[in-house]
Amino acid sequence: MKAVRLHEFGGPDVLRYEEVPDPRPRKDQVLVRVRACSLNHLDIWVRKGLPGVNLPHILGSDIAGEIAEIGEYVTGFQTGQRVLLAPMHFCGRCAKCVAGLQNQCREFTVLGNGVDGGNCELIAVPAVNVIPIPDSLDFNQAASVPLVFLTAWHMLVGRAGIRPGQTVLVLGAGSGVGIAAIQIARMFHARVITTAGDEKKLEKGRALGADYGIDHYKQKISQEVRKITNKEGVDIVVEHVGAATWEESMKSLKPGGTIVTCGATTGPNAAFDLRFLFSRQLSFLGSYMGTMGELHEVLSHVFAGRLKPVVDRTFPLQETRAAHEYMDNSQMFGKIVINP
Repeated sequence: MKAVRLHEFGGPDVLRYEEVPDPRPRKDQVLVRVRACSLNHLDIWVRKGLPGVNLPHILGSDIAGEIAEIGEYVTGFQTGQRVLLAPMHFCGRCAKCVAGLQNQCREFTVLGNGVDGGNCELIAVPAVNVIPIPDSLDFNQAASVPLVFLTAWHMLVGRAGIRPGQTVLVLGAGSGVGIAAIQIARMFHARVITTAGDEKKLEKGRALGADYGIDHYKQKISQEVRKITNKEGVDIVVEHVGAATWEESMKSLKPGGTIVTCGATTGPNAAFDLRFLFSRQLSFLGSYMGTMGELHEVLSHVFAGRLKPVVDRTFPLQETRAAHEYMDNSQMFGKIVINP
């Protein structure tokens, strides 16, 4: 099959489009012909070099396609069936997995990170990862859902315990997590404030359900939040930007408010005054992916049309390097999708 692989870490130029052996599914696995695989910031970080990644390596976490072959121990699927893949790997037998907390499994990793991903024509995965999709979703849309909608759902519902009537600040309206979080918060009847780097992205954020938009290049986030909320602050900040926004995120919270973070795009080292944390009784929550139960939960809303993926642009598999260069420039609103 054709695949794009890393043989070394670095810039987009290290991505090689090449022939590799077809994967052979185990008896408990399903072989999927990949029709679409969307990019995430994780692809950039792995490409630049993360510990635990064995080379050569295939990137790509968010995969949709058709079942090509079914292992003899697997039931309930048909060849040719349209599916998406849960973007995670876990052991399935430890205490955490059996309790439905797969993202706390010691073996837990994301497809395309600790194990090979979907920047290829065929991928073999355990049957538990395979989820049929309705005809209402095309492959590009389906591949734009799993990682970011699961992440945003786990952040807002699983970790922060969002409730109707709360005010939520979602950083980065144009990011995958931002697009998902705006819609999820709106579905819970929260008031939503979002940020972006230009008015065009803010307009699109409002179209998804945000009530207010802040241009983070022209305006100070916390000052605008105070104006919008009549100096009260927000209940929840959806944080994934990191060092560049951490202080503003803290200052945007009301007393007793919560920051829930899943990433550090601008750097991992965020400093803060502990007195501000305890005197205002704030909560700082970490969030990493989500569970299989949460994935099925959020997918039920996507399949029903209550939550909608946004596709920015597609690239053929052989132009994966160009797709990475496009993502590096951060001009997109929505997901960048690769088509094998």
